[in-house]
Amino acid sequence: MYPQEMIKPMIAELSEVGFQELHTAEAVENVLKQEGTTLVVVNSVCGCAARNARPGAKMSLDGAKKPTNLVTVFAGVDKEAVETARQHMFPFPPSSPSIALFKDGELVHMLERHHIEGRPAEMIADNLKDAYAEFC
Repeated sequence: MYPQEMIKPMIAELSEVGFQELHTAEAVENVLKQEGTTLVVVNSVCGCAARNARPGAKMSLDGAKKPTNLVTVFAGVDKEAVETARQHMFPFPPSSPSIALFKDGELVHMLERHHIEGRPAEMIADNLKDAYAEFC
């Protein structure tokens, strides 16, 4: 578990633009049962990838189409919620950070860590916007 002082700004970076923090398996299950599209960001302290994942996710929301629900779970903090979210991301292996788009509870688009690491936030945002154009 990471100290709250360390992760608070990383959590705020997403929550301040409308991402709902999920802390339990039940919360993850409930949001994924909802109709529409849900963007799930598995947040992380990893500086090399997460520093672009969070801004990329935020930038992806400035287009005409966007997901109905925006949620985040924090790897290394929200263990139960992260495990449940990752079960729904199968067959993709666990990675942090990662970003998944669900439509009516079905996984339709996935960005694993290797799709995020080393890429600028703009490229991540463009990838997500393309997915929104197709599924939202």
